[in-house]
Amino acid sequence: MSNKKSSISFGPGAASLILIFVVLAMSVLGMLSLMNSRNDVRLSERSVQVTEAVYALNVEAEEKFVHIQGMLLDLTSAAENEEAYQAAIEENLPDGMEWEDGILSFTVSDGFRTLDCAVQINPLDAETRCRWVRHNLTAETEEEW
Repeated sequence: MSNKKSSISFGPGAASLILIFVVLAMSVLGMLSLMNSRNDVRLSERSVQVTEAVYALNVEAEEKFVHIQGMLLDLTSAAENEEAYQAAIEENLPDGMEWEDGILSFTVSDGFRTLDCAVQINPLDAETRCRWVRHNLTAETEEEW
């Protein structure tokens, strides 16, 4: 039996090849990390834009709600009974609002998003004049992402 020991010997070029492979792999991972960070920034900016747009719609809806409350307070002092109160509401209905079965409904839109709102008008003898009954946001698909 012969006891031959075989040894594998890497030449001076093997270390350079491994070093090149490691540098290349680290460069690819760095580029992927950079691309991921840029996409995260774009997504965050887009999220801020959508959030601001939704809050702007909410502000507009709340302003209309305050306008309705003010109108109802003015009409309450002038109304003698429930029928006169209902008739006064129908006469003084703000533009873009629909009145049906004691509910004022309106929409607020910015082109892509629509906020569908409805306000319940309480009877003349109620403690509060009105309250929210519907406040639904729907959004159209935006093509620019």
